[in-house]
Amino acid sequence: MHESSENGATRREFIESTGKVAGVAALAGMLPVGVHASPAADKIKVGLVGCGGRGTGAAMQALSADPSVNLVAVGDAFKSQVDGALAALKGEASVAARVDVAADKQFVGIDCYKGVINSGIDVVLLASPPGFRPREIRYAVEAGKHVFAEKPAGTDPVNARSVIESAAIAEQKKLCFVAGYCWRYDTPRREFYKRVLGGELGEIRHVHATYITGPVKPMPPASERPAGMGDVEWQVRNWYNFAWLSGDGLVEQACHSVDKILWAFNDQPPLRCVGTGGRVNPNNEGNIFDHIDVFYEWPNGARATMAQRQINGCKSDNSDYLAGANGYGIISGGNVAIKAGAGWAWKGNSKSMYQIEHDELFAAIKAGKTINDGKRMAISTIAGIMGRMAAYTGQEVTWQQVMESGWDLFPNPLTWDMKLAIDPMAQPGKTPLR
Repeated sequence: MHESSENGATRREFIESTGKVAGVAALAGMLPVGVHASPAADKIKVGLVGCGGRGTGAAMQALSADPSVNLVAVGDAFKSQVDGALAALKGEASVAARVDVAADKQFVGIDCYKGVINSGIDVVLLASPPGFRPREIRYAVEAGKHVFAEKPAGTDPVNARSVIESAAIAEQKKLCFVAGYCWRYDTPRREFYKRVLGGELGEIRHVHATYITGPVKPMPPASERPAGMGDVEWQVRNWYNFAWLSGDGLVEQACHSVDKILWAFNDQPPLRCVGTGGRVNPNNEGNIFDHIDVFYEWPNGARATMAQRQINGCKSDNSDYLAGANGYGIISGGNVAIKAGAGWAWKGNSKSMYQIEHDELFAAIKAGKTINDGKRMAISTIAGIMGRMAAYTGQEVTWQQVMESGWDLFPNPLTWDMKLAIDPMAQPGKTPLR
């Protein structure tokens, strides 16, 4: 997870610069009191898959959402991540007593999600690299577990589309499925898009979204690969730099901006798009672009542009600009405003959107209600993948094409000791559209 804050810092940068324990402590200071005033009689047993900074933060937020929440199982590809997450969470006095993970409920390996989900939990938090997410979501809903799944829903058309099916299974089983497209839970933006969809700007004719920032996890040179480390471990440890694991910066990070574009169009997918992009800085063995621009078109002729960049030394910007028949809307830092009619601007404070996600998830579970973000999570992710496909190939890509595409990046079967060649960097005009 790599979210821009209102002051220009990022959540990932904060966690990585201060250490996992300090990062969780800082988050705890922003967290509200649980949604229920007194502890519930029933324990809600939670499992965590993916114990990095984002997963540790999600576990903290789940534990802070309700006093009946208990963390009872964790899993990660690497034991050091499991140990770090548990140390951080147990170091927080407000939740330490409800971090009760026995040694036999700590699972390590690329199939750790199965152990966590089968450990007797009620809710699973999925925060492993995005390439793993579709299979983890499917396994969880088939097992009858409530789900919090970080964004995006996958890294390729085939597996991201499977999340639509998983969302339908969750709906049939009356399971909650909350997606980590966190801006959908941000109070100022909820009010902004409520007004947009209510017609205050008139028909939306153009949206311009930016997510331009610095690199997330630069790829080390092959010379730094430890002797004896296998292909799969090397790639998973450097997951952001491989399209099958991260989906590229557009799909993994700027997917938030794509999601807000879709929000402005009431989640109607685009008709088609073209894209440009490439790599300015060396990526060593990695195979992702460091900049992509996408130009989307809707059936009524409305357009959207998406500018994504991850290059050091450049101006950063994470903003949304909406043009409608009656006026304009802008989201830029703390400026969330409608410039049409009498106008409107958000004023006041708001609760952390990361916390609201979990507050609403656990409140729904306790009330016997359901939240299901799965389908729109998949649609927004597929729209991001569609843009990456256009940029990587240099071709126009239609929604029909991406919904019928057989482009599957996930290695199947996947084992820890297998040989796994790295796909070459895409070349627009040469890389085929699949």
